[in-house]
Amino acid sequence: MLKFVILIALLAAAIYLVVRVVQRGSLRPAPRRPRPDPPRVIGPDDDPDFLRDLDRKRKRKHPEDPESPAV
Repeated sequence: MLKFVILIALLAAAIYLVVRVVQRGSLRPAPRRPRPDPPRVIGPDDDPDFLRDLDRKRKRKHPEDPESPAV
């Protein structure tokens, strides 16, 4: 009886390996793809469009403010 169980276990392992090779296409593991770098977070103070819009809003709000810095 023990020989029969060992034979069944070996047969199951062999069938598993054959099915795995057929599904993957080879015995070697698939090559790993390099992960792309995560997107860089840009703060609003680095965005030229944000700064340009901020400057426009500031000029509209205080057109003749003598204390506003000259650009």
